[in-house]
Amino acid sequence: MMKKRSSASLKRPSCKELSIEDCQSDLPISLNSVADSIEALLKHEQMVCDAFSVSIVDKETICQLHEQFFNDPSLTDCISFPIDSEEESFCFLGETFICPHTAVEYVKSSGEDAYEECTLYLVHSFLHLLGYDDIDPDDEKIMRNREKELMSYLKKNDLCLNF
Repeated sequence: MMKKRSSASLKRPSCKELSIEDCQSDLPISLNSVADSIEALLKHEQMVCDAFSVSIVDKETICQLHEQFFNDPSLTDCISFPIDSEEESFCFLGETFICPHTAVEYVKSSGEDAYEECTLYLVHSFLHLLGYDDIDPDDEKIMRNREKELMSYLKKNDLCLNF
């Protein structure tokens, strides 16, 4: 079961209501680093939104969500839910769920950094909220190129997730 560790409701120039919740214990993550990364992504894309939600969840929760919404109980790295507001004057970009457990397990064999891997999950989720997809091979190539571009931008500006 998901255990709530910490949460924040923040106002940022590019997002009036940024809700971040950390409900896992696999990797300590600074909520401010999440907020800074999201603010940087929104600025890079020249976007402003009224609301955006990020939940950092444990393995059980991501598997439950994966089964509930995609009929697949397997472990995954992130899930995004774009939210289409019926009011054009209000933009709720969407909700994203990130699972650091997946990153921690992945980096055991890859030797990469778990925080950078989680940042990649955040970027990947963000791109899904913007309408990018990775099912079709051509779309996947476009999405991977955007991931590389945004990850490079975040790394260059020292804006990857951290503790």
